[in-house]
Amino acid sequence: MVTSVRLAPPLPLIFLLMIHGVSSVDWGVIYSPTHICAVNNSTVIMRCTYKYPTGYKIKKVFWTKTLVRDNVEPPDLSNDTEYSQRLQYLGDEQQDCTVRLSHVTLKDSRMYYFRFITDKEKWIGAPGVSLTVTDLQVESPERVTEGDSVSLTCKSSCALTDRATFIWYRNSLKILTESKFRNTLILNPVRREDSGRYSCAVDGHTHVSPDVHLNVMYPPRSVSVSIIQSGQIWAGDSVTLKCISDSNPPAVNFSWFKENESSAVGSGQSFSALQSGRFYCQAHNQHGSQRSDAVTVTVKYWRIYHIAIVASVCGVVATGIIVLLTCWKKLHSKSTTNNSDGISMKSENKQISYVYENVGAVHPRTNAPKMTFPLYENVTIYENCTANRKMP
Repeated sequence: MVTSVRLAPPLPLIFLLMIHGVSSVDWGVIYSPTHICAVNNSTVIMRCTYKYPTGYKIKKVFWTKTLVRDNVEPPDLSNDTEYSQRLQYLGDEQQDCTVRLSHVTLKDSRMYYFRFITDKEKWIGAPGVSLTVTDLQVESPERVTEGDSVSLTCKSSCALTDRATFIWYRNSLKILTESKFRNTLILNPVRREDSGRYSCAVDGHTHVSPDVHLNVMYPPRSVSVSIIQSGQIWAGDSVTLKCISDSNPPAVNFSWFKENESSAVGSGQSFSALQSGRFYCQAHNQHGSQRSDAVTVTVKYWRIYHIAIVASVCGVVATGIIVLLTCWKKLHSKSTTNNSDGISMKSENKQISYVYENVGAVHPRTNAPKMTFPLYENVTIYENCTANRKMP
């Protein structure tokens, strides 16, 4: 027959339990949560509760960033100059040990512990609560082309503990977005107007991420031709045309065409036209090309007029003196020319050439009669002279 025997605990152990009357389960600190991720320059609340055996009296409570080592009492954060102005104890001396830390910086990232001292024992809550302070950064694609779907992400080094409402800025102006609880801004499709400096923040906090430049590439648009010269253009002049376009990156390749001709007549952003016609340009970059509307270039040519003046000057030279005047006329400018003999012509002439035959020394009188021709004004005629005009 086998008999079962239950052994009693050793007497010394029973004696110890009777003396203390408590166990380690009567002591403790509970942090909620145990890990906190906060945005730089924000305010953090570290919540906790603590317990101790009945009959003990709390003498002191405080937070510290150092564990007890070699029986050396850890420093109280409220006496630390780096924390004293930012730390506020929200708890009590019974159960609540919550504390608030404002204007947290990256240097505040570490473990924190709650310490309480009773009239009989001391306790520190280890492991403590882990605080990580993070900056915000905007992540964007390197190359963006108009029409693409683009996502910008507001990133942090850890997952923010509190549910964050994200705010987006373009060129320091707030963007209205429906996805405020998401850390991603979607531009679909992206437009050239979306180019700019982007940053993000968390609502209720002052910290804003550094700017990130979004550069939207697009092919040439709004291509046009500008004529550098003003007014009419004459044969022999150089007419400069310039091709203007809006593109990103700027267009560097330009081709020039004459309307109704298939092959190019020039290249480069500027082009010199030497003949009449309708011209247009085509601008190119790596994303595409576009042509302009055609502009009209009109070149004017010289016209030649002959004026024969038959003069009979009495008492000065022999009758029958013939004066042959030849004029080259430009239609766009007026000028006044006086010859050495006093014949003045004010007309639309820019260049005038005179040819005389059998001309003697004649002196027009200041009160000599004047005749007006349809093309020329103020032609001075000598006394007793007649003038006729003939066209070629």
